[in-house]
Amino acid sequence: MAKIEFDESQKSEIVAKIKDYFRRELDQEIAQFDAEFLLDFFSEEVGAYHYNRGLEDARTILEEKLESITDAFYEIEKPTNSRR
Repeated sequence: MAKIEFDESQKSEIVAKIKDYFRRELDQEIAQFDAEFLLDFFSEEVGAYHYNRGLEDARTILEEKLESITDAFYEIEKPTNSRR
């Protein structure tokens, strides 16, 4: 699996959310560097779990759509005398 990385804009937005969370929920100020370090830690240690869950959700949606398409084929199939 490729390393989970964010572009500068995404990283800035996430770091801002981390800093806001610490201030709002923990009543603590966290420095920019510490917030970036925390983001890197979670990306490396926890990111794969979120990534895999996203893949699982996408796979489930795809399987449901494919089943729907397969059902649609059967619905438009013309009857014949042959058996399956």
